[in-house]
Amino acid sequence: MTLRAALTGISGILVTPFDAEDRIAPARLVPIIDRALALGLHIPVVNGNTGEFYSLTVDEAETMCAEVCGMVAGRAPVLAGVGRSVKDACRLAAAAAGAGAAGLMVHQPPDPFAAPRGVVDYVRRVADAGGGLPLMLYLRNDAIGTAAIADLCAIPGVIGVKWATPNPLKLAEAIGACDPGIIWVGGLAEVWAPALYAVGARGFTSGLINIWPERSLAIHAALEAGDYARARDLIAGMAAFEEVRAQELNGTNVTGVKAALQAMSQDCGPTRPPAAWPLTDVQQRKMAGFLKQNGLLH
Repeated sequence: MTLRAALTGISGILVTPFDAEDRIAPARLVPIIDRALALGLHIPVVNGNTGEFYSLTVDEAETMCAEVCGMVAGRAPVLAGVGRSVKDACRLAAAAAGAGAAGLMVHQPPDPFAAPRGVVDYVRRVADAGGGLPLMLYLRNDAIGTAAIADLCAIPGVIGVKWATPNPLKLAEAIGACDPGIIWVGGLAEVWAPALYAVGARGFTSGLINIWPERSLAIHAALEAGDYARARDLIAGMAAFEEVRAQELNGTNVTGVKAALQAMSQDCGPTRPPAAWPLTDVQQRKMAGFLKQNGLLH
């Protein structure tokens, strides 16, 4: 599957496993990746937010990219997250190209003084460092405005945007302002996928694929078929999972995934601060109920 085609499917944001000494433990991803790809996951994503990108050193992020590309072994295109300082992002872009990634997911700079035109310069430098790899922009703050988004999408090499803001009308405006060849992916996972699909997004990101790829793929199939009622029913069935992940200012987002993996005997270790760890007793009971209800405990 080509990268462009894969991006209209599910971008599965992989966790970053840690061992008991707080070292990355990439090999723990093997069964997670193998299961998701066997079921039809379209594009594995390494060094995304579910992968705790901002908790990793640059060396660790480079290693994760190389390891995931090796594990996937050509079965699907791999998208590699890059970001932080412009020099860090360029270093990671070059490393991803060398590791065999199919494209780069450029995290929106979190710098409090990030100017819209400065972000354009940032992405241009990352594109140059990536040696021709296609770029997906990961947009988590649409306050930069539609004009700036259009400028970003006009940079050579940019093929799409993972739209991670809960503003479907602004997404529709951005789609209308940019080249029709740009791919717009729902960047707020399954829960927001129907609303973003309705204004023109295709495909969505997912942390759920780490524990329940079947459900994520069923939601994607329903949306592609235009069966919004079916998609909403499937999403409603994972409400408890998403409710746990949304707590503590979204600080249990990855915690919930990793706690579920532990309960499913696929331990990928804890999260790193500043994410919450472990779940509270109340959160843990809710997660356990969700896993049991859906037959995910073996």
